[in-house]
Amino acid sequence: MAMARAAVLGRRAAACLWLLAAPVLAQPAAVPAEPAPRRADCPPVATPIDPAAIPQALREARDHGLLWRVEQGGRTSWLYGTLHAARRDWMLPGPTVLAAVQGSDRIALELDLLDPAVGAALQAAMRNPPGAAPLPPDLARRLAAQIDAACADPGLAALRPELQVASLVVMAARRDGIDPAYGIDLVLAGLARGLRKPVVSLESVELQVRALASDDPRETAAAVASGLEQLEGSAARDALTTLARAWADGRANLLESYGQWCDCLHTREEREGFERLVVGRNPGLARSIAAQHRAGHRVFAAVGALHMVGPQGLPALLARQGFRVERVQWPAGPAAAPARSAPPSR
Repeated sequence: MAMARAAVLGRRAAACLWLLAAPVLAQPAAVPAEPAPRRADCPPVATPIDPAAIPQALREARDHGLLWRVEQGGRTSWLYGTLHAARRDWMLPGPTVLAAVQGSDRIALELDLLDPAVGAALQAAMRNPPGAAPLPPDLARRLAAQIDAACADPGLAALRPELQVASLVVMAARRDGIDPAYGIDLVLAGLARGLRKPVVSLESVELQVRALASDDPRETAAAVASGLEQLEGSAARDALTTLARAWADGRANLLESYGQWCDCLHTREEREGFERLVVGRNPGLARSIAAQHRAGHRVFAAVGALHMVGPQGLPALLARQGFRVERVQWPAGPAAAPARSAPPSR
């Protein structure tokens, strides 16, 4: 994984991976601060769905994302590829996904972000440690400017610098309606509680934060510089909107082949970074999901969508463990507006 240690994955690759493979950044981890007056040029504030409107909204919700049925030993479990920042009208599961959740006896997430213990551990792990070396002055100035431009909570500055810039990247498409507050993992964690189903975390806070942050000041500076270049141009926003639309439309082929069009996996360091961040985590995730199923559970396992695609994705790994794996298709919805900078169709 180790986004910081790779320096980097390339400007566009990092944006895609943070959106689809790093749920810690969907956690509202900034230290609370007194709200400042919002400027006219700020992105729109995320607005929750009125609880009274949720039943009707569920009846109207469309299926989005990628879903697989996995069977072994006479039991059915599910794999669902998620998006850690989404549009408000994508938040609630459509009828096929909802039925899979209801038919499961537990929900497995990379991290259960609504677990108070997980939240407390995240708050502690994401804070910049006492005595940490400061960023070079120019990087610190540029980072502060991006926090201001994003109208982000000033408490964001209390986090590790890599996580500050990574959080800003994940927020880069809020003006297009794509917001971490609407992340699918958070919604599933809440839905599980409403249905009184247990939620299990497939990974640890330490693993996720260690992957995104480094104690080496040079690696930290390199990661921050890479993220700032994405934010100061349009790379972060364009990549996020394109990948989000691919997720919403269930275009597994586009997610699998994004390295061919993102101009981001050319160097050895970029390819190794991708291997660590996504492919390298997949065997552990697959083992955890298989263990839950073989313990007698019907599991709805929801993991970032990039973990699902390709020959080393979770469906392929579970198939090699003897599971019967089948992609679940649903009718295409109405044509969507094109992303701001979409790649050619493949």
